[in-house]
Amino acid sequence: MKVSCLQENLSRGLGLVARAVATRSTLPVLGNVLLATDHGRLRLSATNLELGISCWIGAKVDEEGAITVPARTFVDLVNALPNDTVSMELAVRTLTLNVRCAAFNNDIKCIDAQEFPPFPTVEAENGLTLNVEDLRQMISQVVLAASTDDARPVLTGVLIEMGGNTMTLAAADGFRLSVRTAQLAEKVPASKAIVPARALAELGRILSDGEETVTMTLPPNRGQAIFRSKNVELVSQLIDGTFPDYRSIIPTSYSTRSVLSTSAFLKACKAADIFAREAAHSARLHVAPGSQLEPGKVEITATAAETGSNETMVDATVDGSAIDIAFNVRFLVEVLNVIDTPNVALETNSTSSPGVIKPVGREDFLHVVMPMHLGR
Repeated sequence: MKVSCLQENLSRGLGLVARAVATRSTLPVLGNVLLATDHGRLRLSATNLELGISCWIGAKVDEEGAITVPARTFVDLVNALPNDTVSMELAVRTLTLNVRCAAFNNDIKCIDAQEFPPFPTVEAENGLTLNVEDLRQMISQVVLAASTDDARPVLTGVLIEMGGNTMTLAAADGFRLSVRTAQLAEKVPASKAIVPARALAELGRILSDGEETVTMTLPPNRGQAIFRSKNVELVSQLIDGTFPDYRSIIPTSYSTRSVLSTSAFLKACKAADIFAREAAHSARLHVAPGSQLEPGKVEITATAAETGSNETMVDATVDGSAIDIAFNVRFLVEVLNVIDTPNVALETNSTSSPGVIKPVGREDFLHVVMPMHLGR
């Protein structure tokens, strides 16, 4: 193998795939990145057997070939090189990769590419084409609600449901639930899969602004989800199991609906969380309807025995009766961060019933938050 490419392209490509490198593995090759020539480009691939990421970068290919290089050594080296052309040549007999750039000359001991796990091949025609910007927003609004506790593996994933012209993403961790729907440009048969939230979070990270579409494929009987754009491919193992019936958790009515400025509510919650950190992030919301002369109010308060207390008033349009309810304010901050509408609605029923947060003017997203114990 003999190839050359720009240092900045190589560095960016390694930054995309390196997160899939196995940190601890009995297979040494999983700590490596695969470099392979592919139709006049250079393919970089890494996998930990649960998640695999490939990236293609422009390169001048003088000799075809493939090799795996130690990820940490290679990433650190490439990042230390000047912004110039990087030339790489493989000595097949000794499995040594010579890396040259300007005045830098390096030899790296490698592992044969034959030992690297093969990536699945899929026919892109069988996949579903999605808009990159829409998909990234959907992912950001849902993965925050997925569990990080491996005790219930299905809750560490995101349920993807498809059927007709609709795709729904849902995630829940027992304390909150995020549901996001999207209309598809084409009709699809009914199907569902649970994709690890970490894999979708990585997908949202690696999809670049310059790409417009990504193809999602769920090959039958393979237990995998494959996402492919022009320059990037992500392969994830699916999670086996049955996702809980999340629709039964969503309240179908409310007794009080408060419409607030998203930015004002977010700032109030961030301020409350400074004091709520010591009290399991618990903050109290007092919702008060307005009168003909006065607007309604939502008062957010947090108290910490060591730090002090915080109280913020936010103007609101309140439909219904007054209510006191407590939430994990960090959950509120996280969901408000991913809502892009000027106003947001908070729907509540009672002190012990879950609250629902929705962007005002959009029907495609909702977030359910379980209440916390209301202290005195």
